[in-house]
Amino acid sequence: MEETTMDNAPVTSCRVVKLNEEGAQLGEDPVVRETALTIYVNSKEFATLVCSPIDLEYLAVGFLCSEGVLVRREDLIEIAVDGKKGIACVEIRGEGPGDRLVLKRYVASSCGRSGVSVHFQGDNAGLTPLTSSLRVDAATVSRLAGELQERSGIFRRTGGVHNAALACDGEILIFREDIGRHNTIDKIFGQCFLEEIPRDDKMIVYSGRISSEILLKVARMGVPVLISRSAPTDLAVRLADALNITVIGFARGNRLNIYAHPERIIY
Repeated sequence: MEETTMDNAPVTSCRVVKLNEEGAQLGEDPVVRETALTIYVNSKEFATLVCSPIDLEYLAVGFLCSEGVLVRREDLIEIAVDGKKGIACVEIRGEGPGDRLVLKRYVASSCGRSGVSVHFQGDNAGLTPLTSSLRVDAATVSRLAGELQERSGIFRRTGGVHNAALACDGEILIFREDIGRHNTIDKIFGQCFLEEIPRDDKMIVYSGRISSEILLKVARMGVPVLISRSAPTDLAVRLADALNITVIGFARGNRLNIYAHPERIIY
């Protein structure tokens, strides 16, 4: 993972005029940095992601895993990231995405696919229902959701990022932040892929809305439980039912809603 420097620090500051009951004051306020990362696969441009300037190697690899470009660890030959130029060059075995790529994609921080159709019929191609014996106590779910919020130092400073974590046995193993909610999942996916971390006994704890794309990323990761402080969409719930993924929303305090496969939750 790259070292954080002034060039890739996730937070900067800008001058602001602050208004309150006492009047106007000139000052500075911390704001999150936004950058673009263009991913090349076997020297061909594949996609440009809008993201935070940290954990770019994990992001590039995880995005390619989510897209089904990378499946096996041995297929990744090399990755080189230049954060200053905003480029990730990935070399993989075979011809890469090839004709499957209809157009170069610009993926905005607020959505999964800007400029192309929101839901591809082929996105769940090759996915089968997950098999996992994982069961987790509802109190553990609530505690993990609270811990996710507490860990987000960048969010507390700026209010400008999403966050996600990989958890096992009630402990957070990986924690990632980004301006794009999809990116947080991809960063975790990328780290798991590179470090060959098993996922069938893990949970994803996440700060944003559970859309169909988020659900499909988690399905490709092979993680059987997805927890969020926010709400799911109807398509995400239907996909979770079909793919045997437990979906929990509104995990706040001692309350939570189980939208799919409640049999994994002990209460």
